[in-house]
Amino acid sequence: MMRIAISADHAGYLLKEPLSKLLTTLGHEVLDLGGVNDPTDDYPDFAEALGIAIRDGRAQRGVLICGSGVGANIAVNKIPGVRASICHDSYSAHQGVEHDDMNVLVLGGRVIGVDLAQELVKVFVAAHFSGEARHQRRLNKVQAIESRFLSEN
Repeated sequence: MMRIAISADHAGYLLKEPLSKLLTTLGHEVLDLGGVNDPTDDYPDFAEALGIAIRDGRAQRGVLICGSGVGANIAVNKIPGVRASICHDSYSAHQGVEHDDMNVLVLGGRVIGVDLAQELVKVFVAAHFSGEARHQRRLNKVQAIESRFLSEN
C-alpha cells in the first residue's frame, strides 16, 4: 500500500473527509495536509504543501481538491517531480498513471460529487505506471523539459 497525501482548500473541503476515509479503508496511509472550511484560505498554499510532500518522498501519490481543480492543478505542477492532472472521468484517472506516471489526482469539489470522486480515487490508487518503452520514452522527454527549465534559474 502507499502513503497518499490529501489536501483541499475550502471549496474542496467537503470531498476531503470521505476521500480520506476511503483511502484508509483501502489500506493506504493518509497524510492529511490540511484544509478546513475557511473561505479565506487560498488553494496555492494547499497545492504547495501537497507537492512538496510528493517531491520530498513523504507521500508516493496525492489527491488535491479545490473548487474547479484548475487553480490547484496549475499551482501543484510548478513543483519539480509533480505530475498532476485534473480528472473527472475514471479512464483519465487510471490512464494518467499507466501512461504518464501521474502522481497527483486533482479534483474539482464544485464539479463532481462524492460518489464519482470516490470512484476516481479508487482507480487512481489501483493504477500502476506501465513502464512500456513508448510511455517511458515520453516520460523521459517530459522530465527533460522540466530539467531544462529548472537549469535556467
